Amino acid sequence: MKGDPNRERNVAAEAVGTFWLVLGGCGSAVLAAAFPTLGIGLLGVSLAFGLTVLTMAYAVGGISGRHFDPAVTIRLAVSGRTGWGRVLPYIVAQLLGGIAAAAVLYLIISGKADFAGVGGFAANGYNANSPGGYGLVAALRLRCKTARHAPRGIPADDRRHADAKPLRVGSGPHRRPPRPAP
Repeated sequence: MKGDPNRERNVAAEAVGTFWLVLGGCGSAVLAAAFPTLGIGLLGVSLAFGLTVLTMAYAVGGISGRHFDPAVTIRLAVSGRTGWGRVLPYIVAQLLGGIAAAAVLYLIISGKADFAGVGGFAANGYNANSPGGYGLVAALRLRCKTARHAPRGIPADDRRHADAKPLRVGSGPHRRPPRPAP
């Protein structure tokens, strides 16, 4: 990524995308969901996460490659889909974007009269900290599985179906389109 004239722009896009993902996804969990009773419920939170990724994939995905998650960035580097020079700057930007969004959520929810502290503040967990009581092994399996199915087969430089690419992000494994013969 050294010498890349768009480096700051790419990193800023990752920070903004991750900020929006945390604000929209975790915000829906903190502000509108209730488990086991229903607010918007688990489906609503899932849709909120999906729609925030979709909106940012359309808004800034063409700039940075729509990672918005350190696990996705690492997975794409391991698979050769992005350069290793992008990993550290992207992860730093993603962490800063996520922390900024969490701070905004904290400011919003701490103004609530019955606010009891940050325990369970849209945090993922295992055992007693998991809404379903799942153990550490199950949590790690799920995280590895979801990172494995990070955007595949969506070359950043392929312009043939550029308008539909954000719809494919996170929708499961895809075959890479055949490359034209030289």
